[in-house]
Amino acid sequence: MSADQTESPDQWQGDVALGVRAWGAEPPPDAVALGPDADAESVARTILLDALTGQARSRRELRDRLAKKQVPDELAERLLDRFTEVGLVDDAAFARSWVESRQRSRGLARRALAHELRRKGVDDETARAALDDVDPDDEEAAARELVRKKLRSLRSVDATTATRRLVAMLGRKGYPPGLAFAVVRSELGAAEAESDMMDG
Repeated sequence: MSADQTESPDQWQGDVALGVRAWGAEPPPDAVALGPDADAESVARTILLDALTGQARSRRELRDRLAKKQVPDELAERLLDRFTEVGLVDDAAFARSWVESRQRSRGLARRALAHELRRKGVDDETARAALDDVDPDDEEAAARELVRKKLRSLRSVDATTATRRLVAMLGRKGYPPGLAFAVVRSELGAAEAESDMMDG
């Protein structure tokens, strides 16, 4: 594969996995075998490709990875700029993917997601844009699902204790107190009504 084919952004713009495969078509240099004369840029590029294989990462995560491997700052920024240019590094796409994945798998609310994105080095404006895509109805539905799952392990405790534990659980997931209390009251009421029907 020629250099032009390898680095053409039009072939895989926005597709991290495809881009990694395209850039990784040639065997990576073996830094250990090459010793101290190893091409620093090739080694740094391999570090980035390895980090991106299997999942997207934020620019700061990648910068931190390069710093740990003692890649010079100037080289790191140049490579990160190039990876950004061809779509392999894209904090906006990373933030959207992270928000969707973490809301689906962990039921996290916007506040918790914002905290995680900040920890990943995503700037506030980019994070806000990704969080704006979160539907309030989906957020409430996720909170209800979390409460229903947790309720199964709280059947032996009184309503006050159950309420406290459920609201605290939603709080840890980033849900505001007003929504947390409303959802918990609603779900406890529904569970109680169902229990009465079964007993009756």
